[in-house]
Amino acid sequence: MDVVRKRALSNTAKVAIGVRDPTPKMISSIENAHNEGYAHVILVGDKQEIDVIGTSLEIINTHEPEIVLGDLLASGSVDAAVRGTAKASDTLSHLKKVLKIERLHRMAFLLTSEGVPFFLAPVGIDEGNDLSDKITLVKLGVEHMRRFGVEPVVGVLSGGRMGDLGRHEKIDRTLADADFLASRLRENGICAKHYTILIEDAIKEANFLFAPDGITGNLIFRTLVFLGGGDGIGAPVLMDDHVFVDTSRVGGHYTKAIMLASALVDMKNERNRS
Repeated sequence: MDVVRKRALSNTAKVAIGVRDPTPKMISSIENAHNEGYAHVILVGDKQEIDVIGTSLEIINTHEPEIVLGDLLASGSVDAAVRGTAKASDTLSHLKKVLKIERLHRMAFLLTSEGVPFFLAPVGIDEGNDLSDKITLVKLGVEHMRRFGVEPVVGVLSGGRMGDLGRHEKIDRTLADADFLASRLRENGICAKHYTILIEDAIKEANFLFAPDGITGNLIFRTLVFLGGGDGIGAPVLMDDHVFVDTSRVGGHYTKAIMLASALVDMKNERNRS
């Protein structure tokens, strides 16, 4: 988090954030990111609704923040975009269209209830559904973690313990897939271990947890953040030329997601200069 904060402060990128059904809590958290100097923040949403709450931040008035966010990012009008409370499916599908990307991969940056930072993937319910996509997602995630100066240790999760083999074909498949994935990653020079279903053991050693599929990953994220006292910083889309940080519409805290977006812009600019 210190690395992210310092990167954001040294950069102060122009970051657009989608706003639907604004609340005072949401607007306050966005203003906090702006006032702390993490980014120059632009609100993208219904100006009339936002004005009811009141803010001094710049507003791009639209009833379709899902479309405008992608257009702003693709045109280079902003350095980064954060989904905020814009609708997930519409935002991501338009992002793929305007950026001409066939498939998006995301990796969530989370904190446990004890403040331990780690990355988690897949978190999109339609991501990581076959071995080829899992390998691609881990490799992209590992590359992005190294940009933070963090050496990845991947904890691959599955649907049961090894002693559960034979109880159900679905469990058997997740165990076999996780074993194969961990082995393939090690062959590619990535530190990886199959922890079976024991996520509580994995978090003691690994800093990148990889769930059996996107549905499971999404449930891990939601349970930790909304029930377990953890914190969700944001889920960057893993791409080189643009910065987009996905967020949940639940919770209402966006300071750290904006800070993360600005830090990622700084890292992108550094790569372009080298």
